[in-house]
Amino acid sequence: MSISQQLSLFLDIVRQGSFSKAASLHNMDNSALSKQIKKLEESLGVQLINRSTRAIALTAVGDEIFKQAIILEETLHNIQYIAKTHQTNPSGNIKITAPSFFGQKYLQPVIDGFINKYPNVNITLFLDDRRADIIADKYDLAIRIGKLIDSNLIAKKIAKTQFILIASKSFLEKYGNPTTPSELVSLPAVIYSNGNITLDKLMIGSTPGGKELLNLTMKGHFKVNDIKILVNSVSRGVGYGLIDLFGLEDSLEASGLIQLLPEYKVSTMDTGIYAIYPNRNHNILVDDFIALLMNHLGGRPFWLDYLDIN
Repeated sequence: MSISQQLSLFLDIVRQGSFSKAASLHNMDNSALSKQIKKLEESLGVQLINRSTRAIALTAVGDEIFKQAIILEETLHNIQYIAKTHQTNPSGNIKITAPSFFGQKYLQPVIDGFINKYPNVNITLFLDDRRADIIADKYDLAIRIGKLIDSNLIAKKIAKTQFILIASKSFLEKYGNPTTPSELVSLPAVIYSNGNITLDKLMIGSTPGGKELLNLTMKGHFKVNDIKILVNSVSRGVGYGLIDLFGLEDSLEASGLIQLLPEYKVSTMDTGIYAIYPNRNHNILVDDFIALLMNHLGGRPFWLDYLDIN
């Protein structure tokens, strides 16, 4: 095994935090992985990792070599990518992660078109509403919806968010049509909740058309981590819902839903829809995929036509 391959194993051990997890990534057993790291240490003449039964810890020199190994990994990746993407028939692999609903509704047609354009490129798509570790899990591209978190990753905004409040006719027949935000939050809601994210905070104008915002807490007996189930439950009158327009599969009228408090401004809470990818140069295929996605969504994403929004 070459030193670059051994360094790649070393990187995965550090990123995964254990030999066993890193070994499973490479379909190796722990003893084989340990032998390779020992050979690497012997080759370099230094100890990289302090081992214990519970955890691993880098030595001081191991930490420095880890940082340089990251640079080497990115350089090798860039060399391979430059070669593959400039071939007459580009080839390579793109590993993508995205939230479930967004991937099902908006990514699938883009992937179909991309594969037709680049038949020698392999795409792996993982749909999960939990945020993956892009670097540790070696994703080339992630679609993120929410607040942009500062990092060493590259982020490109592909669409803005547009939150609205929705309910069914049966819900309004049972509870009446609320005329103020305070009246609304006294009613049961269907709330999106996934891990550390629970969208039960409603930031909404204090008056119709007003800029001053209220920060209210929604209450309900049903929390769910799936947007489609949330919308279906709202349509059945379980509660009202706060959703981004991209979470609708059709217009409000076609979905049998009604917008609540349309005169009140609902804050986007500084959120957006982003394409996130590692800081790698010449990632031409990923750039092209993002361009196809943005073209599919349109300069003004088509879901904004579900309402009369400028």
